[in-house]
Amino acid sequence: MNLVDPPPALAVSGVLAPLINPVFISDLHLAVERRTTLQRFFRFMQVDAPRYRELVILGDLFEFWIGDDAAPAAKPVISGLRQASASGQRVFLMHGNRDPLLGHDFASAAGATLLADPIVAEVAGTATLLSHGDVWCTRDVAYQQFRSMVRDAEFQRSFLAKPLDQRIAIAKSARMLSDTEKSIKAMDIMDVTPDAIDTALRDAGVRRIIHGHTHRPAMHEVDLDGARAERWVLPDWDFEGAVPRGGYLEFVEGRPRMVFFDD
Repeated sequence: MNLVDPPPALAVSGVLAPLINPVFISDLHLAVERRTTLQRFFRFMQVDAPRYRELVILGDLFEFWIGDDAAPAAKPVISGLRQASASGQRVFLMHGNRDPLLGHDFASAAGATLLADPIVAEVAGTATLLSHGDVWCTRDVAYQQFRSMVRDAEFQRSFLAKPLDQRIAIAKSARMLSDTEKSIKAMDIMDVTPDAIDTALRDAGVRRIIHGHTHRPAMHEVDLDGARAERWVLPDWDFEGAVPRGGYLEFVEGRPRMVFFDD
């Protein structure tokens, strides 16, 4: 297995054929320690996902990812995605802030296609901008610098060439730093910047965005130069605490509809 070439940043596709009947999920943060969330994902894949022609995962499928050779616990997840793709469902993955190192080997094993972030696609007949969403959190300058670094192809080549124990140590240190910074940052800094959303809509020439990352699921109306636009934020998943949460975005007669799990 070649871990270095192509690096994940260069393994993505910038073209996405029209999505006819998709389901969107993001921010599952799967990890061996989050057993209940893992089980809910497997249930989703068996019960909910087969109703749709396309499964689109807009980032942070995993809590962290340090290389396609470093996550044997992900084999059941790969198996679930592979079963979906083998059944004829189109499966798409986008990098998140927690798993920008998901690579070609993982996608190939899962029968999935890695997508560029952001990307414009026709979704149920409407041109739509898809993203994980962190690129629009522009008020968090330090994070944007970090994001640029970890998504750089040469950085990824260098990191993935390191021994596994070194990658694990670096990842643990980065996670601790991230958790510390989150505890002291204002919430609005970690949300998307309205001006960045307006610019993204204009540049893409669309009136609808779907993204995750912020863990603030909702449909936000955007007044863009006097015209109405929509920003749909996907639910994050967490079934470990007293109040479980999670869900997905589907389309009914061409219109988006948010579905929240009730168990």
